[in-house]
Amino acid sequence: MVNDFSRRALLKTTALAVGAAVVSDVPARAELQGRDEGRGDPDARPQGRGTRLRTVGIMSPGDMGSAVGQALARHGLTVIAALGERSARTRALAAEAGITDVGTLENLVSQADLVMSILDPDAAIVAAQRVAEAMKSAGATPLYADCNSIALQSARKIGEVMKAVGAPFAEASIIGAPPRVPNRTRIYTSGPNAQEFAQLSQFGLDVRILGAEEGKAKAIKICYATLNKGTQAIFTESFVSAKRLGVFDALTTELEISQKSLLKLAQDGLQQMPPKAHRWIGEMNELAATYQDLGLTPRMLAGAADMYRDVSQTALGRESPENQRKISRSFVEFIVMLERDMPRS
Repeated sequence: MVNDFSRRALLKTTALAVGAAVVSDVPARAELQGRDEGRGDPDARPQGRGTRLRTVGIMSPGDMGSAVGQALARHGLTVIAALGERSARTRALAAEAGITDVGTLENLVSQADLVMSILDPDAAIVAAQRVAEAMKSAGATPLYADCNSIALQSARKIGEVMKAVGAPFAEASIIGAPPRVPNRTRIYTSGPNAQEFAQLSQFGLDVRILGAEEGKAKAIKICYATLNKGTQAIFTESFVSAKRLGVFDALTTELEISQKSLLKLAQDGLQQMPPKAHRWIGEMNELAATYQDLGLTPRMLAGAADMYRDVSQTALGRESPENQRKISRSFVEFIVMLERDMPRS
């Protein structure tokens, strides 16, 4: 476990070094562009702070990203994505959400006022580097918002990547289910560009500003995800072990007597986890890196990453979130299926 965490840290360090090498002449072009505002095309999209949001780019419109994009589109924004290299599933989700495919990242950054990064946490830095290169190529610097559950040090590195190309950066984090129904999802933001990002609250999203200090939006997600997803990893280990040891019925009966709310929490939430487990591996490693940086043990969250890696390789883990929502299983049936596919010594 520790060696795996160390290898991941080495790979991330390499990625960060590559990102730091992004050298751009975009700041100069952006400065010239700013001087020319108010001349030429009256409908030209202004760059930099104070931009009125009209077009939002989503990276990437998966389960959460497509739902965020759909909410924004329904409330009047143009929502776009670069789907040239995306899967058929992602393309279908984007089409269903009303998200327009613009083909390339260069087209996306040229047209968007805001780019929202909503993807696997362990891909966040590489994605930011790719967007920075596209900004450099296109000569465009829209506001870039990382909305992923990543370590504080990862967020800082993404901010540095954006600064190198002259693009404003906003920290954000998403708590709750995809915003398909009202009042289930909150998006927290912090840092110097939080107010600009918070314009999204006018377009169907619940955006909450945690102040101008960088790191707060990531910090609340880190602490929340530790409780939420860390607990689900513990639930998984406990109930799978109980089934394998022949005490599942006795355990659930005892929980009905002494910890009814805890049992309900497991029954209500655990079945939604396997299709998302592959994304949570990287997230748990990001949380572990944060705790290590704070001087606390990273091992609990690194262990959760191991658990989600095992779950992701089961039949339940290979289901898509949209297909999983269509299937009705009892909690017992779910645990039986999960226990069957989990590793054995």
